[in-house]
Amino acid sequence: MTDKAIAIEHIGSTSVQGLGAKPIIDFMVGVKDLKEVESFIDLLAEIGYEHVFHKEFPNRRFFRKGQWRAGTHHLHIYVYGSEEWNNNILFRDYLKTHSEILKQYNQLKKELAEKYPHDRVAYTNAKHPFIIDVIQKANLIEKNNLR
Repeated sequence: MTDKAIAIEHIGSTSVQGLGAKPIIDFMVGVKDLKEVESFIDLLAEIGYEHVFHKEFPNRRFFRKGQWRAGTHHLHIYVYGSEEWNNNILFRDYLKTHSEILKQYNQLKKELAEKYPHDRVAYTNAKHPFIIDVIQKANLIEKNNLR
């Protein structure tokens, strides 16, 4: 895998100081082509990572480590520089540099955790509009800075 990984980034709530988070480390690895992932599924399994196929995310390969519903690590693999790769970084970095948005997101996460204590899918889906809005704002800023 080491010759296939172009970059590794810490993402998710634990990557943003001051943001409430479940005790799960989310990180992403960038590769040239998702087909490369097939060559290291077994290697990741040897160190405790289970490959989980999500048909609704065709541009991502996902691995989890730890007990089911009590995992410790989530590994997301994307094509390096893809829209998905860039959006994860934009969202993380926007939260790090915009304290008011960070507070709003933290509050939303608390409310949704109370509303959906045992339904991670509903919790994640309910956060989605906020995340998309932040990514759109971050994209606008980035485009304006490049001009």
